[in-house]
Amino acid sequence: MREMSVAEQRYEAVRAVIADGETVKDVAARFGVSRKTMHVWLAKYEAGGLDGLVDGSHRPRSCPHQMPAAVEVALVQLRERHPSWGPRRLAFELSGKGMAVSESALMASLT
Repeated sequence: MREMSVAEQRYEAVRAVIADGETVKDVAARFGVSRKTMHVWLAKYEAGGLDGLVDGSHRPRSCPHQMPAAVEVALVQLRERHPSWGPRRLAFELSGKGMAVSESALMASLT
């Protein structure tokens, strides 16, 4: 007998509440989750059906402090041509090209 996927287990729990009329409290106890989790599953099922019950990625959608690619390329080029320049000089040179970067961001990228 094959193991059920997480989504299938959640669907079984949701179906027990919706179709079979069991209480959220009883189903939550049977599946070993909190009532709050059961309500989250019910809401996800209502919003997206069976696909809504699948685990989503935990990866952040963005990284607000990440340096733009164009600035990173320009920084690498400057570092290759002038390896002795520190963050203050690199920030000055990049600002001359219209790329505002803080010295602290450059310090982090140099290590």
